[in-house]
Amino acid sequence: MIFENALTEGRLIKRYKRFLADVELPDGSVVVAHCANSGSMLGCKEPGSRVYLSPNTNPKAKLDWRWEMVEVDGHLVGINTSHPNKLAEEAILGGVIPELAGYGSLRREVKYGQNSRIDILLEAPEEASKSAQCFVEVKNVTLKVGDDAQFPDAVTARGTKHLRELMDMVTEGHRAVMLYLVQRGDCLSFAPAADIDPTYAAALREAKEAGVETLCYVCDLSTEGIRVDRPMPMGF
Repeated sequence: MIFENALTEGRLIKRYKRFLADVELPDGSVVVAHCANSGSMLGCKEPGSRVYLSPNTNPKAKLDWRWEMVEVDGHLVGINTSHPNKLAEEAILGGVIPELAGYGSLRREVKYGQNSRIDILLEAPEEASKSAQCFVEVKNVTLKVGDDAQFPDAVTARGTKHLRELMDMVTEGHRAVMLYLVQRGDCLSFAPAADIDPTYAAALREAKEAGVETLCYVCDLSTEGIRVDRPMPMGF
């Protein structure tokens, strides 16, 4: 995924009301940027951090800037949660995730479950068969604890609901996959954040035992773009 416009560097003043951030630009002006991340952003929102913004070209947008990345301990971290589905789509179609190869079609945001939408639905050419469908839920990972990338960074009842719905798909005879995309390059393995949300961690283990597949891939980030790079070991 290549950024459509060059990113602008700034310094974070503060993140507030979850979706807003005040950023000081190199010329000393202060702008308000949209923060497309509903999590706590633990470890990724320290005042004074170097951040990177993209211009918002949508004429209907209320804000002129979008917060894309933050630098943490010399590493770029992608905080914009609107990107992972696109990143996953590009990676699947490009053969970067071999576990999800071999399907004839890919659709995003397809209705399923209990008033939900699956991030990616893969279907084989013989799509009339239940087993020819693969339901893929995608999560963005930014939290680092020790050497681990962890998810979630805040209690997520919605995330637990998604795991339950993936288990339901397995029960109905479908393939279901939980895909974690780690948008930082300084972690060695992935684990659920049991200290933050023990309910989610327990549901993830239950889902895995029920037949939901779990995959984790780390992304390569630069100020030019982001791409899914390589698999990451999972320690649970």
